[in-house]
Amino acid sequence: MKVKVLSRNPDDYVRETKNDIHKVPRNYDPSLHPFEAAREYSRALNATKLERVFAKPFLGSLEGHRDSVHCMCKHPTSLSTLLSGSCDGEIRIWDLGRRQCSRTITAHTGFVRGLCIRPEGDSFYSVGDDHTIKQWRMESPDHGVEEEPINTILGKTVYISIDHHWRDPVFATCGQQVDIWDESRTDPIRSFTWGTDSIHSVKFNPVETHMLASCAKDRNIVLYDTRGSAPLRKVILDMNTNTISWNPMEAFIFTAANEDYNLYTFDMRRLDMPVNIHMDHVSAVLDVDYSPTGREFVSGSFDKSIRIFPRDKGHSREVYHTKRMQQVSCVKWSMDNKYILSGSEETNIRVWKAKAWEKLGAMRAREHAALEYSEKLKDKFKHFPQVKRISRHRHVPRAIYQEAKTIRIQKESKRKRVSNLRKHSKPGAVPRVPERKKHVVAEVQ
Repeated sequence: MKVKVLSRNPDDYVRETKNDIHKVPRNYDPSLHPFEAAREYSRALNATKLERVFAKPFLGSLEGHRDSVHCMCKHPTSLSTLLSGSCDGEIRIWDLGRRQCSRTITAHTGFVRGLCIRPEGDSFYSVGDDHTIKQWRMESPDHGVEEEPINTILGKTVYISIDHHWRDPVFATCGQQVDIWDESRTDPIRSFTWGTDSIHSVKFNPVETHMLASCAKDRNIVLYDTRGSAPLRKVILDMNTNTISWNPMEAFIFTAANEDYNLYTFDMRRLDMPVNIHMDHVSAVLDVDYSPTGREFVSGSFDKSIRIFPRDKGHSREVYHTKRMQQVSCVKWSMDNKYILSGSEETNIRVWKAKAWEKLGAMRAREHAALEYSEKLKDKFKHFPQVKRISRHRHVPRAIYQEAKTIRIQKESKRKRVSNLRKHSKPGAVPRVPERKKHVVAEVQ
C-alpha cells in the first residue's frame, strides 16, 4: 500500500535569527472559506471608521506676513522652498522643512500681483502695482549688502499676473494685454489682444509648452500659441473666471475657477461644453492647482475653505477649514504629491496633508502592507451604503452648511419650475438643455 503525506522543510518558512515567527501555510480554496466576504466587509468598515478617526490634515502655519497673502509660487527643483507675495509689496522665501522664513524682500509698492521662477531655479520674477517687472536672485546676498533686483523693467500699465515658460527663457505677463517677453530684452517680443477688458491671469501649458491661456474681466477664457501672431479661440462663460490650472499629465485639459461657485474642466479641443462641472463651494472660487499626478486638484474659495476634487468627479472628496482661516486667495499642491499649501486673507500660509488620514514618516514593511490591504478593502466595498456614508461624512462650519442648504433649495425650486413649465407647454416649447451647456455662453474662433 502506497501512502502520500505532506512534507515541508522548516528551513523554508522559519527565520534563522528568531524561531518564534512561523509561516503558516494557507489553502486559498474559496470553498474552505465561506465567510471570507463577511470578514472583509467588517475589516473594510473598521478601516473606514479608523480613517475618519485619524483624519487630522492640518500640519502647521507659516507666520510672518503683515498683510494678506496674495500669491504663491513653487520652486521647480526644491521641495522645501516656497515663495509668497503679500498685499504690502513684500516677498518671503520659506524653508518648509523648518517652517521658517529664510529671506524677506521689500519688492514693490502696493500689491505683489504675481510670482514665477525660472526652470533652472536660480532666479525668479515678480510683478506689482508699481508698473514694474523685477528679477531677483534665489541666493541670499552677503550680510550687510542691500537687496537689489538683477533686472527691472518699467511698463506702461499695471501687470496683474506673470508666468514663466516651462523650458525656454521666455515669460508672459498680462494686464491690458498678454505680452510675451524674452529674458534678454526689455520690450515684449509679442503681444496679444482680443477685446478691451483687463486680463487678470495667464498660465503656460506644462505639456504643450508653446500654449498658454488667460482669463479676462469680460468672462472669457482665451487660448494662445506663442508661435502665432493672434489668439486662437476663446470661450465665454456666464460669470467671471478668476484663474485656470493646466493638467500636468493631459495636454488638452484645464480647470477654471469661476465666480459662480463652480469649477469647470475643459478640453481645449472642444470648448462648447465643459468636460465636467465641479460643485460644492458656496462662494466664489479664487484659485485652483493640480496635483503632480493630474488625478486631483485643490481649490480655494471665498467661503474660507479648501476642497480637493478628483478630476473626473463632480463633488469634492475632502474639505479643509479652520476657525481662524479667512478667504483663501491662493493654493498650491506640492511637487511630491503629499502636501497642500494655502494662503489666506489673515496673513497666514497653512500646510495641510493631501490625504488627511495618511501617516507621515518612515513605516515598517508590515505596517505598509497592512495600510495597502486596508486601502484595497475600502476601494472594494466603497459602494456599500454604510461604508459610503462614513467615508463621505464631513463636518463643515455652520455658515457653509446653511449656505449649501439654501443653494440646494434654490436649485430644486428652479428644477420644479422648469418641469412644471414644460409639463403645461406645447411639446418642444421648453427644450431640455444639458447642465454642462447651461453655463457656456459662446465659443469664438
